[in-house]
Amino acid sequence: MSFSLLPRYLTPGLTDLTPEFLEEQGIRLLMLDFDNTIVPYTTTVPTEEMERWLREMNNLPDIRLCIVSNSHNDRVPKFCRERNMAVITHAKKPFSKGINECLEKFGIPAAEAALVGDQIYTDTLGANGTGVTSILVEAIDNHNFWLKARHVLELPFIFAARKRRI
Repeated sequence: MSFSLLPRYLTPGLTDLTPEFLEEQGIRLLMLDFDNTIVPYTTTVPTEEMERWLREMNNLPDIRLCIVSNSHNDRVPKFCRERNMAVITHAKKPFSKGINECLEKFGIPAAEAALVGDQIYTDTLGANGTGVTSILVEAIDNHNFWLKARHVLELPFIFAARKRRI
C-alpha cells in the first residue's frame, strides 16, 4: 500500500466518532489504539464519556470493535476482558502484523476497516500502509518530555491534514 504520514481523517477525540460517520465511510471494523487514545498511559480507568462510548459502539450490530495495541503489558487485555472487547496486543505498528491479524480475525477487508490512534508514526502510518482508513485523534495526555517531543514532530503532518477534520 502507500507510505503516507497524513491521516485520512482528524478528530479531537475518539468519542467524537459516530456510528453514522463510520457507516457513511463503509467502515465495518474499527480498530482502536489504547494508550492516549482510550485512556492516558498512566491509568486504565476511562472517563465516563469514554466508557459510555465504548459500551455503545461495542453493542452495534454492524460495526465491530477491536483494540490493536503495541503494548506488551497485561493491562490492555485485562481492560478488554472487563468490557468484553476483542484485543490484539504486540501489534508492532506501524508494521502490518497486528493490523492484518485483526482483519483476518474478523474476516473484513482493509477497505472496510479503520484504525484510530493518537500517533502518526505508528497508528496513521500503519493504517495507511495496510490500506486501512486512518483516523488521528488528539492524544489524551502528553505527560512527559518524549510524548511532547513526538507531538512537535507530528505537527507538520497534522497541519497538512487540517482540512480533513470531521
